[in-house]
Parts: sequence; structure tokens; C-alpha cells
Amino acid sequence: MIDSDVFVQSMQDVGVNFFTGVPDSILGGIIAELMIRGVYIPAVREDEAVGIAAGAYMAGRVPAVLMQNSGLGTCLNTLISLNLIYRQPCLLLVSWRGQDRNDAPEHRVMGEAMLQLLDTVRIPHRILTEKAAVEDVRWVIDTSTKMQIPVVLLLAKGVVRGLHP
Repeated sequence: MIDSDVFVQSMQDVGVNFFTGVPDSILGGIIAELMIRGVYIPAVREDEAVGIAAGAYMAGRVPAVLMQNSGLGTCLNTLISLNLIYRQPCLLLVSWRGQDRNDAPEHRVMGEAMLQLLDTVRIPHRILTEKAAVEDVRWVIDTSTKMQIPVVLLLAKGVVRGLHP
């Protein structure tokens, strides 16, 4: 398991310097570390976070948006009509709820459809692994920068240490 502070540092080491998003239990340790560092701007909704990140990008920042995968459904129109059309890169750190069907029922549908949904809307994605975490983060940033679009880094439960063991 990757410690949250190590993971946050790896994102900052590759240039991510603006963080916003919506709380989630899987992302809780990361968000807590970002708040300790004073670099996290909370949002009310995922589409709002994407808009905040777009503004940060236009101001010269390298943004990341943290959200649960159900929130990806909430902000899909924003990602397509703003980020994809106007070539606004962004790291989307998305917790993959319902991935293994061992989650609350409301997470299962999105958990099963996640990869197909991202492929359908042509948003590149990679699953974060403990073994290759630094490479995974670098790939997401490099791909987002090169293609000038948002790219998703999927985070399964137990890969990065959360607030609660």
C-alpha cells in the first residue's frame, strides 16, 4: 500500500500544482494530505470541480480533479463540452467504486461500466498499481499534456492508504 503523502508527492513531482474535487472514502487519505499541504480546493459537485480545474489550467496551473467514479457520470457533459472540445488537459483521479462487486449496490453499475464508458468518450485511462505508481502518474500527466485532454487515473480501494485502515 502506498502512503498518501508519498502519492501526493509523486503528483507534485511531475508538475501537478492545483487540486480540487469532491470527497470520497477511498480518496480520503489523499485529500487529507492535500489539505495539510494547503493545496486542495473542495468543490460541491464534480462538474464544478472540472470547471474550477479548467480555470486553473487557463491561469497556467497543472490541475487534478479527485472524484468517485459515480461523479464521472455527473461531470461527463462538462468533460466533453469543455475539456475535450477546447483541449483542456487535466488529471482525473477517480476512485473505482464497485470494481469488484464487493461494494454498496449503488456503486456496482458504474463500477462495471467504467472502462467501457471511458473508452466510449475517448478519455484515456490507466489503473494505478502499487508497483508502478510513479510511472502511472507520469503516464497520465504526459498523455494529458501531449493530447491536451483530460486523462483518468483509476484508483481501487487499498492501493493508496486511506484515512481508515
